[in-house]
Amino acid sequence: MATAIQKISLSSSRDIPFNKLVLSQSNVRRVKSGLSIEELARDIERRGLLQSLNVRPVLDDEGIETGLFEVPAGGRRFRALELLVKQKKLNKTAPVPCVVREAGSAILAEDDSLAENVQRVALHPLDQFRAFRGMLEKGMSEEEIAAAFFVPVSVVKQRLRLMTVSENLLEVYEQDGMRLEQLMAFSISDDTARQEQVWGIIAQSHNREPYVIRRMLTEKTVRASDARARFVGLDAYVAAGGHVMRDLFEADDGGWLQDPAILDRLVMEKLHAAAEQVRAEGWKWVETDLSFPWGHTRHLAEIDSKAVPLSEEETARLEALRSEQEAIEAEYAQADELPDEVDSRLGEIEQAIEVLETRPAIFDPGDVVRAGAFVSLDSDGTLLIERGFAHPEDMEDESPSDTHTSAQAEEASAAHDENDYPAVDGAGETEGSDDPEDEEDVRRPIPDRLLSELTAWRTLALRDALANNPHVALTEFLHTLCLNLFRDDRSGFCLEAGVRSVGLPMQSADLATSMPAQDVRARHEGWKQDLPQDEDALWVWLDRLDETSRLALLAHCLSFGVNALFEKTNPHAAVSPRTIERRLARSDRLASALRLDPVEAGWQPTVENYLGRVTKPHILDAVSEARGEQAAEMIAHLKKADMAREAERLLEGAGWLPDALRAGAPQTGDSVTEDDNGTGDVTLPTFLSEEIAAE
Repeated sequence: MATAIQKISLSSSRDIPFNKLVLSQSNVRRVKSGLSIEELARDIERRGLLQSLNVRPVLDDEGIETGLFEVPAGGRRFRALELLVKQKKLNKTAPVPCVVREAGSAILAEDDSLAENVQRVALHPLDQFRAFRGMLEKGMSEEEIAAAFFVPVSVVKQRLRLMTVSENLLEVYEQDGMRLEQLMAFSISDDTARQEQVWGIIAQSHNREPYVIRRMLTEKTVRASDARARFVGLDAYVAAGGHVMRDLFEADDGGWLQDPAILDRLVMEKLHAAAEQVRAEGWKWVETDLSFPWGHTRHLAEIDSKAVPLSEEETARLEALRSEQEAIEAEYAQADELPDEVDSRLGEIEQAIEVLETRPAIFDPGDVVRAGAFVSLDSDGTLLIERGFAHPEDMEDESPSDTHTSAQAEEASAAHDENDYPAVDGAGETEGSDDPEDEEDVRRPIPDRLLSELTAWRTLALRDALANNPHVALTEFLHTLCLNLFRDDRSGFCLEAGVRSVGLPMQSADLATSMPAQDVRARHEGWKQDLPQDEDALWVWLDRLDETSRLALLAHCLSFGVNALFEKTNPHAAVSPRTIERRLARSDRLASALRLDPVEAGWQPTVENYLGRVTKPHILDAVSEARGEQAAEMIAHLKKADMAREAERLLEGAGWLPDALRAGAPQTGDSVTEDDNGTGDVTLPTFLSEEIAAE
């Protein structure tokens, strides 16, 4: 005979006046979290009580019911109702829906309180999204939804952003086929077909991280932080029909511009308009481009100019600003920290002084008609105009004493003309760029051109560091001169004293906008404005210059002679392998003395300047060294182009450097052991080992 299943009975429910309820000490919630009591009270005021309180009769010492009821489960709702009573928004005798547990129940009050809090299941994000979407479709605004649920409007926007995700991907997420972070990454694009295509690709890979999804969805876009976007402005771009892709779930630095063609057209239109204004000044020629390589004016003569003098009013204003600046600095000389208003005022003064001291240049009309200007985009997105450069043939009727002649320009570059290669502009092919994929798995020496580009970067960084360290600059100068004078050694020097500016014939596209390039350019322009144009006046000015400034100027001038370049040699080359070896060894010593840190100087590996130029083993070695073997294994299966892009992301901020940019250990003496004839063994930089062996 079958045993009858015992039926359960539920606790009764009824309305109890609020003033008959008291909060139980058995309530397990002690720590405040989630929605505040005030917010819950406002929600109850708006929609009423959605969930009954769980109560038990309060007994006296003899076990008789007192008519009061304690609340072990529902304490936050009780406090919210209590607040509404205090605010006179709820009568103290208002009936409250309650579930009444018998006084002698075997279930502890703490048991009920704990169960109510731990047995609830948080709403699935997809359910929340669908609820928000339903409310939006029924007429509620995003702000009203946010106010109703006491969440920031940004949270509502984020959830509603999931409306742009393919329904097929939403189903994958609902079935736990992807994580919420992955789903949110897809919301960056509203192209559902592309979303499904990307998911189809990464679903076959073990690397399904959100950053991979975002990268694949934005690979044909332009960052809003790009110099071109800042130059044109997002408003102008959007007005021209461009679209901006935003990420509501991650910091996107302004988003991504989805129409590069529109952006490039606007940039060139604005550059050409600026060039026409410059051409209207009377210049013989004006060249326009997004950017020009570092040293593009090296073969040109620079015509003299004069700064527009200050007016009496401007002079008085400048003196007043300097006096105020000195007074403030003297008053707070002993202070550890400046008050905000004082610090702000000093900033305003410095900015005003800089505006007054930065004088526009005036050129002789006779020079303007045979010279020209360059108009380009600076790295910060501002317009860069370089005026006053003439081709040597346009200056042939000028006497050598009148200006910088073409002969001087030619002499400055004669030793390097035979190795003068066009700078890489990012549009042409580079070494190994068309190698078959299987050949990329072979470990080969780093391409010579890439070595030249890396050492070009290092040379410019050394120049910048040398210019900032007058003591080392003078020491290196004296060292070179002593070897010339006492040992008759005149080759293979890192510092080519004289000083003859050394060209950088092979350079990466980003060299001209690098931190060292910007520092060198700004410093040079500063000295240029200070130096008197008259030769005799210049001599007197230099003679009377304080020692600190003299040394700083010496360091700046010497820095242009730094040559730490790798050059490919052959039996017919003018420079021997031995000379290159000694040059690079000495550049290591100089880098150590200057404590040159290419990372601090702004170099980091990118697809363009390194990762896209070497084979896959080199890429994996870099990632493994910087981020560990596990990180390298994550990208080992990728093709060369994808591997380079992922490596760039992984190496960002890691401080990793290729051997060509690493200096030797700090030294207290020469790294070159000289014999009686001034020659001897030189310890090669690490990156040259396999290069020499390959030869």
